[in-house]
Amino acid sequence: MNPPLQRCLDILELLADAPEGLGLSAIGARLGLPKSATHRLLTALGEREFVSQDPLTQHYALTMKLAALGFRYLAGTRIEEVSQPVLDRLAAKSGELARLAIVEGEKMTWVAKAQGAMSGLRYDANAGRDVMLHATAVGKVWLASLAEPDALTIVARAGFAGNGRLGPRAVRTLAAMRAQLRETSKRGYGEAVDEGEPGVAAIAAAIRERPSRDSPVVGTVSVAGPLTRLTGARRATLSRELLSAARELTLLWPVREQHRRTNSLVPVSSVRETADVA
Repeated sequence: MNPPLQRCLDILELLADAPEGLGLSAIGARLGLPKSATHRLLTALGEREFVSQDPLTQHYALTMKLAALGFRYLAGTRIEEVSQPVLDRLAAKSGELARLAIVEGEKMTWVAKAQGAMSGLRYDANAGRDVMLHATAVGKVWLASLAEPDALTIVARAGFAGNGRLGPRAVRTLAAMRAQLRETSKRGYGEAVDEGEPGVAAIAAAIRERPSRDSPVVGTVSVAGPLTRLTGARRATLSRELLSAARELTLLWPVREQHRRTNSLVPVSSVRETADVA
């Protein structure tokens, strides 16, 4: 990759986690860049309106342009159009947060959600972040679909550090990860309890490219909420609704794939009717 291009992307990723903005020196120090080079890159990003500088604090921050591009991309893939009704129903039935994550290379990213908890204690995480594979139900159910050596290699490359908010039960070794992946395969869905975040429990099921057990996993659907509500018994009960939602999304997934390949407008309603009949 062209070094200046790579450094521009590094700046965008850094500022994505700093909504209040960062000063020129702080950006250069965190990325190991000279102040002059950092200024040139920020100027280039500013000219394309990806970053702006606050006249009072002199901090640089992302503009909404990057977010707008992301929304345009999601609209083009039709992921939300296809998945949102399913997520809405799952959230309503579970009374918890239902989410969709997609697989991209060796990472997963949250892309859509629906909140089912209307009052009281609510769990509502931010979308758009990479999934911590080793500490989430979502990550485990995808990794469990891969050949074990491949799954463990991905985990080893990502590491066990997480984002500093991991729960006390998050795995810390490849041996423990291997045991959890085998347990996930046997159970048929992923589970994380006090792992990705303290006090949070989640279950996740695989969305496949086609409705066959050997078809690649392209995404996951999950339910997450406070551990005080998502007890073991309740997770087992909700797993039936979760697996049903995953099957429906698997049947709907070709809508998104066909649109990406041909840019044709396939009526989602007709495919959903087919899914209901199946």
